[in-house]
Amino acid sequence: MRRALTRLAGLVVGLGLIFAAIPVKAKTYTIALIPGLTTDDFYITMHSGAEAAAKALGANLIFQGAPDFNPVSQVPVLDAVIARHPDAILIAPTDKTQLIEPLRKAAAARIAVITVDTYIGTGRYQTGSGPADFPLSYIASDNILGGEIAARALGKALGGKGKVYVSNVKPGISTTDQREQGFKAEMQRDFPGITVLTTQFNNDDANAAASQLQAVLARNPDLSGVFGANLFSALGAAQGVKSAGKLGQVRVVAFDAPPSIVGDIKSGLVDIAIAQHPAEIGWFGVAAAYAHLSGMSIPAVIGTGFTVITKDNVNDPAVRKFIYHD
Repeated sequence: MRRALTRLAGLVVGLGLIFAAIPVKAKTYTIALIPGLTTDDFYITMHSGAEAAAKALGANLIFQGAPDFNPVSQVPVLDAVIARHPDAILIAPTDKTQLIEPLRKAAAARIAVITVDTYIGTGRYQTGSGPADFPLSYIASDNILGGEIAARALGKALGGKGKVYVSNVKPGISTTDQREQGFKAEMQRDFPGITVLTTQFNNDDANAAASQLQAVLARNPDLSGVFGANLFSALGAAQGVKSAGKLGQVRVVAFDAPPSIVGDIKSGLVDIAIAQHPAEIGWFGVAAAYAHLSGMSIPAVIGTGFTVITKDNVNDPAVRKFIYHD
């Protein structure tokens, strides 16, 4: 994992140097950012990073999305953005399969397509094969690595022993699928004394996640930890732990770090939070689109980093800066 983090850091530094050299053109490009949903702190923070890059490069930024993370809601928004014919679209697809054909319309209209946070197909673009390889780049956290980091943090907190499970949204969402994959692989590889129970899918409903935690606990009174693969999963599971009177006994790892995570960590509701860097995703998204439109080549994958937040470091300004905006 240390080698992976080193490669990730090197890539981010290298990209920063490349994008710093992008010539600001006389033409003003229009770049659209379509988030997974508009009301989530993660995407609000991504928008702020995209705005900063657009301002620095003299580009126009359109921010338009749906209020919920659902392909049925997102496709009409995408169609409306395509009708405005921006020069590039940055989008967090809400389904790996259902967004392929709608995004193909954008590519057919000669609009540059870059996916951010989530992807279509396998996320491997520009390979010359497959129905979903046409986007220019995928810019996101390395979610497999994020799952590994969560497993390592929880495994160490439990002393390498106990029973844990993953509280997840639903199959088919690229990011949360990969976080679960990384979590399970790391547990199997480095923490053989920890048993990973069956994943519980809550359909992004915190109340369902809370009920599932209590059901798992009833079957496994010695449950010692849960990994919430997204924020609603984690906070729902945490409420289940609290309702069961098990705070401090069942450790909760949350993926993502909205402003409320500070209070949750200080109160003990959440033990560990894995903060992504969404502002970097937005910044690199706009910069990559601008670089492509300016005639430069861009990487097919651009990875951003993570910060692990605990009660020990939550007041550190170097850590607090990675908590999302509301």
